Amino acid sequence: MFTGIVEEIGVVRRIERRSRGGEIAIAATTVLGDLKPGDSVCVSGACLTVVRVGSADFTCDLSEETLARTKLGGLRPSARVNLERAALASTRMGGHLVLGHVDGVGEVAALTRGRDGAELIVRFPADLAPFIVDKGSIAVDGISLTPFDVRGDRFTVALIPTTLAETTIGSMRAHDPVNLETDIAAKYAAKNRQSPGSASPGVTWDLLRDAGFTD
Repeated sequence: MFTGIVEEIGVVRRIERRSRGGEIAIAATTVLGDLKPGDSVCVSGACLTVVRVGSADFTCDLSEETLARTKLGGLRPSARVNLERAALASTRMGGHLVLGHVDGVGEVAALTRGRDGAELIVRFPADLAPFIVDKGSIAVDGISLTPFDVRGDRFTVALIPTTLAETTIGSMRAHDPVNLETDIAAKYAAKNRQSPGSASPGVTWDLLRDAGFTD
């Protein structure tokens, strides 16, 4: 799992499509520090498994599901991607619990810059509406953000200068695709509401443990 706090911006060196799935190689520096084959890396919101580590890049396989569910299949060499290594048990949860399981691809509606940051408006697929709420949590291309002004098929997030400078979000333009992962707690809550006959309605310790909030 991840926190949604981006460690660095990587650059796609190579991406290949195969008959089933594909492979992506990404140039990086910071995340290479202790990376090894088998480790998980969040690449612009998608959890990928490292298969090779070089002196200046790492390579991951891309499953058919990843290509179908995320924007990664549309990337080209030189594309910039947000990178975060899997969280350690000692990691401070500075963002929120991010699994790297992309729920759908949204679209940038507008990015408006101001003196102290910016506001990003994102248009999202209709099936994600039950899981996006004001002052909740959402991962946009792997970045932990807080949505507000959720209405219709769009939400707004406020961006501080650090987020604009240290992630790919600062260079986004209208119509750019973004990977979206909604809050896991919202998913469990929605599922529970849909099962009124369940033997254990409401928030339970089992539900919180399954969601990763308790041991």
